[in-house]
Amino acid sequence: MEKYTKLTGIAAPMPLVNIDTDMIIPKVFLKSIKRTGFGAHLFDEMRFNRDGTEIADFVLNKPQYRSAEILIAGDNFGCGSSREHAPWAIADFGIKCIVSTSFADIFFNNSFKNGILPIVMPQDVVDVLMADAEKGENARMTVDLETQTITTSDGEEFKFDVDPFKKHCLLNGLDDIGLSMEKVSSIDAFEAQAEQARPWV
Repeated sequence: MEKYTKLTGIAAPMPLVNIDTDMIIPKVFLKSIKRTGFGAHLFDEMRFNRDGTEIADFVLNKPQYRSAEILIAGDNFGCGSSREHAPWAIADFGIKCIVSTSFADIFFNNSFKNGILPIVMPQDVVDVLMADAEKGENARMTVDLETQTITTSDGEEFKFDVDPFKKHCLLNGLDDIGLSMEKVSSIDAFEAQAEQARPWV
């Protein structure tokens, strides 16, 4: 997992509430346990017509938001089933940060494990960020994980909270496997000791 420090990029406004994981990545595409390839189907039913053509007025199909790395979303983002494919699709598309007033717990935790920073902000702050995002590709926001701040294109700054352990993992690019690998010397020592103590195992 890549280290996450400071992100400056285009923010896409998506004010819909209750965007569930089936809207994020429909179940028909859950055919792999690899983390790649799902970005093409992110928000598939909202992005594409049945014949595969793009729905022009969907935000991520608009030219100014095709390279969005930040998503300003409505309340209760990531609700529904607990499929980890949802953050996989978001990350594979290139979105690295989502701001909302609330997230479903499982989606929230899965996001951190997949290199995505989900930020909970009060409604009045989300409203300011949403309005800034609506300015298009020239209005770039900066999300600084180290200082825990979001800065709008106009220079307005907002502080956000993040769990210290989750922050540590993102800053150091550590998923669950990476955390285990940090302890590899202790694991090797334990296994060597166990092998000597119980050679028959």
